Amino acid sequence: MMEQLALFAPAGQSKGLPKHLLDYQSGLLDPQESNRLLAYFIAHTPWKQTTQKLWDKEYLTPRMTCWYGETDKIPGTLPWTPELQAIREMAEPLAGVSFNSVLLNYYRDGNDSVAWHSDKESIMGSQPVIASVSFGEVLSFDIRNKADHSEKYSVRLEHGSFLLMKSGLQEQWEHRIAKSTKLMKPRVNLTFRLVI
Repeated sequence: MMEQLALFAPAGQSKGLPKHLLDYQSGLLDPQESNRLLAYFIAHTPWKQTTQKLWDKEYLTPRMTCWYGETDKIPGTLPWTPELQAIREMAEPLAGVSFNSVLLNYYRDGNDSVAWHSDKESIMGSQPVIASVSFGEVLSFDIRNKADHSEKYSVRLEHGSFLLMKSGLQEQWEHRIAKSTKLMKPRVNLTFRLVI
């Protein structure tokens, strides 16, 4: 299944980015610590590649994932590691939310991606707030309005950066990380969530 390539040049942010829905901060972690964490997550996370069903066919999800959290409350999660706990403690004050789980995504190269979607799982409530921390290759995070696909924006997710998807984004907007034809280095992304 071929996916459309990125909408925007991989530099900066689109003009008019809806700040009431997204908050971006570069340099949440310094380059040295970001390098250490990227190497750690790639080497020590028990990555899995899941399948998804589309039109009665099963496809391998084009990235690797792993889910951590409060194992006594959220089935299927692994227990928090000291590294994930430390990043969670940095993200929570910026988000104004106490997170109880984190989904790790490993994009191995430009062939790995996540298609247009919104995170509206009922387990996160009707207006979820999601904090995202990125390590490795700089990629564009694209969003588009569900009602009008011509209304679209992009944010350049830098090494060690923080992105907050605020309440209201998932209801009216979709987001993605597109495939790339360029030679890409590995990237690991952490999305902190509050599962109800």
